[in-house]
Amino acid sequence: AADKIDLIPQDFFAELCEQIIQHLNHKIPGVNTAELCQRIQTSGVEINIGDLAKIANILSFLFSTAARNNLSTEELVTTLGSAVSTLPKHAVQVIRHVWNEQGKAIAVSEDVRNVATVGQFVDMKWKLGVAMSSDTCRSLKYPYVTVTLTVADSSGQITDKSFEMTIPQFK
Repeated sequence: AADKIDLIPQDFFAELCEQIIQHLNHKIPGVNTAELCQRIQTSGVEINIGDLAKIANILSFLFSTAARNNLSTEELVTTLGSAVSTLPKHAVQVIRHVWNEQGKAIAVSEDVRNVATVGQFVDMKWKLGVAMSSDTCRSLKYPYVTVTLTVADSSGQITDKSFEMTIPQFK
């Protein structure tokens, strides 16, 4: 993942780190890696959403572990330096800055540590449609409901889940 981190511009990497800290502080339901990935790609950087999600998971683990162990900024940077020599210099600088500014705000009580995390419901959208015909069926004319659920999983990744139902199923 270190070679993929090197691809991410410093400002986007800082935004990712800050969103992860906010998620760990329960201020936002999760990190929208799809939206961030699209913005990074628009800036001309070749990175896919899977790689960005892996990086987000690694950073989330890093920050939550540092909070659990009450690491100071210098202890975190020293640990990073000894454990991960391949981490790009700009990434270490961003991690140092974000942890120094916001890291201590992560509330890690004993109760929170021992609770298993589950996904969180973020949003729901639905629309009503009618299929008039298809290649295999001349006359459908049955209404259906399309539902899109936006969910933040336990690691903070925001994903959309879509499905269709008939009107009786929806009721």
